[in-house]
Amino acid sequence: MTAKRTKPLQSAERKKASPATKLQQLLWNEKGATHDDLYPFSDISPALQLRHHARAKRLALRLDVKKRTVFLVIPKRTSLKSAYKFALEHKKWIKDRLDELPQQITFEHGNIIPLFGQKYTVNITCDFTLRKTTISLKNNKISVSTNKEFPEARIRRFIIDHARAELTSIAQDKADILGRELKGVDVKDTASRWGSCSHDGYISLSWRLAFASPEAFDYVVAHEVAHLAHMDHSPAFWKQCAALCDNYVRGKAWMKINAQELLKYD
Repeated sequence: MTAKRTKPLQSAERKKASPATKLQQLLWNEKGATHDDLYPFSDISPALQLRHHARAKRLALRLDVKKRTVFLVIPKRTSLKSAYKFALEHKKWIKDRLDELPQQITFEHGNIIPLFGQKYTVNITCDFTLRKTTISLKNNKISVSTNKEFPEARIRRFIIDHARAELTSIAQDKADILGRELKGVDVKDTASRWGSCSHDGYISLSWRLAFASPEAFDYVVAHEVAHLAHMDHSPAFWKQCAALCDNYVRGKAWMKINAQELLKYD
């Protein structure tokens, strides 16, 4: 397919161009061919995406585990030729990192999903006469009655709500043991930070902790609750964290080794 030519920006127009427009112009050569015609980045990997960054000082590759994408960060004054050469030289690294990602598991009928230490089989019954979707956990099944052909998004919301209730209960129990006030628990979709605690007593946790081992999600919650008393990682903090854990050693080790596995459920 022949790329559509664009009219070169005049000096006055350049000042008004958004960062996205400037990047688009940068990715086109004078003859109107796209950057992929001259430098086939997609041949290196279909999961490779370019990200122009004005403050970057050097070319770099960044793996986004959640999006299963490798971003090639390009500094402002670096040519596409140099960027392509850099990516080509690291083609094996890109392939190896993507191959290491765990195979994704969706909430489709028949799939087995671990939730807070128990395994559940997704069991979907579709009936287009139903007025709404109902979901429940019983008999080791995520039982779904729905009028939707593809209810995975609804199942995902159900699991997030379930995770919010369970993690909040665990956090509150540990805060009571600690004798500190827990202002609230927020459950988010994060890829790197599994939890955080603010100075005013609010805790954030990843809903994907629902798929971790019991010792692991217990450790993460204990870690954040311990911050209610120690907003640092001092020896006193780690002692308090261990005291709040059901199994500190196994929980911390599981997260260190297996945390990325939690991102395969989506």
